[in-house]
Amino acid sequence: MDESTPDQPIWPKWWAWELELSAHLVKRMVDRDFSEVDLRRMLEEASGLRPDVEPGRWAVSTVLAGKAWEVIVEPDESDELLVVVTAYPITS
Repeated sequence: MDESTPDQPIWPKWWAWELELSAHLVKRMVDRDFSEVDLRRMLEEASGLRPDVEPGRWAVSTVLAGKAWEVIVEPDESDELLVVVTAYPITS
């Protein structure tokens, strides 16, 4: 992981790559009532990153409208794209 600010964790190099939105994500954006602007804001304000249960994917901790969300991303090393697989609110 390379990039850091005092308030955020150190992010991997792929964190700054261009985003690619998966077809699954686009459907979920409609179902879960959030936009690409909301998604980009969630990623800008992310507070944590951990390996996902699916190898090669990462779970990003963030918030939207004051509620906890996770965004699942998968770095595409060959094209240097950060593929956003899905995003969902965290329910207790």
